[in-house]
Formats: sequence, structure tokens, C-alpha cells
Amino acid sequence: MTTAELDIRARELREINSTIDALTKRAEEIKNMFKETMIDRGEEEISGNGWKASWKTVSSNNFDGKALKAADPALYAKYTKVTVSTRFIFK
Repeated sequence: MTTAELDIRARELREINSTIDALTKRAEEIKNMFKETMIDRGEEEISGNGWKASWKTVSSNNFDGKALKAADPALYAKYTKVTVSTRFIFK
């Protein structure tokens, strides 16, 4: 692919990313509207014609690797593995 073709694709990618960013922002605004409505109504779940939304507190247990590393660095090192991957960055 030539540089000119890549320039065209780069502009296209920027436009797509800009649209995605705008749509993501709008989706967050709408989600927040649903959350505010649930708070105002004192409900964790609301529904309408063909849709349902819920906003509930969820508890989960997560492993604290930083605490293990501080408490027992040798044990942390014993069970740590390196993962290799590739990353595409476009600016």
C-alpha cells in the first residue's frame, strides 16, 4: 500500500474513531439518565417496551498481587509469569 493510500486510510480511521468517541459519550449520557431515574424512583430495575435496565451493587473478591508482592516477594515471583503480546497504537 502506498503512502497516499495509507494517508487516506489514516483519515478514515480518525473519522471512525471520532464517531466512536462521540457515540460512546452519548451512550454514557443516556446510561447516566437511566441511573438518575432509578435513583429518583428508589428502584434498582426499570423496564419498558422491549427493554430492561438494572443498576445494582455487586460485590466481588479480587486477588491483591501488590499486597502479596510486598508481604512475600519470593512467593510472588514464584507464581508470576511473563506474557508477551503485540499492541497496535494509532495517533
